[in-house]
Amino acid sequence: MPQTPPPATTVHAPAMMGILGCLAVFASAFCFYFSTVVIRWSREVVAIDSAYFAFFRFFLGFLVVCVIMGFQRQGPAPKRYHLLIGRTVGNCIAVYCFYQAVRYTSVAEANILNMTYPIFVVILSWVLLRHQRDPVAVAMVVLAVAGVWLILQPGRLGLTLTSLWGLASGISAAFAIVYLNLSRQHHDANTVLFYMFGLGSVLMFLFFHHHFFWPDVREFSYLALCGGAGIAGQFLITIGFRYVTAVEGGVISSTRILLAALLGPWLAGDPSLGGAGWMGALLIFGANVVLTVRKGR
Repeated sequence: MPQTPPPATTVHAPAMMGILGCLAVFASAFCFYFSTVVIRWSREVVAIDSAYFAFFRFFLGFLVVCVIMGFQRQGPAPKRYHLLIGRTVGNCIAVYCFYQAVRYTSVAEANILNMTYPIFVVILSWVLLRHQRDPVAVAMVVLAVAGVWLILQPGRLGLTLTSLWGLASGISAAFAIVYLNLSRQHHDANTVLFYMFGLGSVLMFLFFHHHFFWPDVREFSYLALCGGAGIAGQFLITIGFRYVTAVEGGVISSTRILLAALLGPWLAGDPSLGGAGWMGALLIFGANVVLTVRKGR
């Protein structure tokens, strides 16, 4: 007697979750980009240090995750403290350096240099995460990085010492992404975010409390808008990385370059892309499509 096939929803559930994970990581890229646009807007009207933006992001995120866990009546369930601490430290350094890059360079340059982290993720994954070694994913990362540099056009940009802030954010973000991927194998999203936001707030306060002050309405609005966008991006990328590998997530996150190219002239006053820049954008887009299709399968 023939057996009844399983429901279609059961068969396609893993593929659907993979696609949703890719979409979550992509949405996080927009949120992270928009948070830097807010910082650029604020420079014209208020004087807020990069460390204060970073602290407010972590502190507000900690309050949000506490409220969520309160409604769910579920506390944090840590299992691998070293992974949670590694994720927190890497993310703190990455966010601070990223916001410093926005402060001292342009929004486009800060985002582009921050997006060099996929190449460092590949190196770390190849060494540390043997089960995630994927030659095709590596090839897609190479294409994506080539696209980044075509958009950057370093010959015209003229990199300076201030550009090291952006590069430092890319290197530290790579460590944070690898730790995130490992942490999500042992912890739920709320546990990862609880420790990252909570411990991150403490670290930022200990090192940069002299930059903090009681904000007025205008200053608070910029802090809240930047922090809210960053928190949304953090939730989305933490959830998304439950269903994608470190390399895949790194390449999908690089669509922030496309966002900077398309929205930059209107939102941040960045220059429009030339022919080489659009060629780079297409390389990044093609790499993302290939990885998304492979994840869907």
